[in-house]
Amino acid sequence: MTPYDTELITRAVAITGTRATGHRSRHDYADLFAAYLGPFADDAHFYIGGAKGIDSLAPAWLAENTAARLAVVVPGSVGQQHAEARQAIARTRARIKDVVELRAAELATPAYHARNRWMVDRASMTIGFPHATEPSTGTSQTLNYTAEQGKPRLIVPVQLSSQAFPATMES
Repeated sequence: MTPYDTELITRAVAITGTRATGHRSRHDYADLFAAYLGPFADDAHFYIGGAKGIDSLAPAWLAENTAARLAVVVPGSVGQQHAEARQAIARTRARIKDVVELRAAELATPAYHARNRWMVDRASMTIGFPHATEPSTGTSQTLNYTAEQGKPRLIVPVQLSSQAFPATMES
């Protein structure tokens, strides 16, 4: 069996989300991830973008609370990522199966969109955590690309902590 055969057996999930996460506590995010990542974690391989925000919080929670396989995907190299992202990768490195560096020549919007498409192309679904007040972002681009590919999306808006976590499942 090749690694690609294993991917077909294991559910592959792309995670995308806001970089603006300071409006909620880490405990709130742990509850959010337990509710919306936890049900997929037993047999999943997660592709996570390697940026700050959700991309840094999700792998930390997954590494600590699940046996899921983790892959971090960056548009350039890990060294070019935000300090928060580099620290999250370093803290969870023992649990990360793959670090994929796409080696983009320039870290600009097209490189991040290419990274997002790379993850979605390898995933069977995407779980997105958009910030409710950011309607046009990389997260929305990733979720839209997922829909264009005919793959299901679980959309969990990240709102102020006094609000519930309403999620929608779309395919």
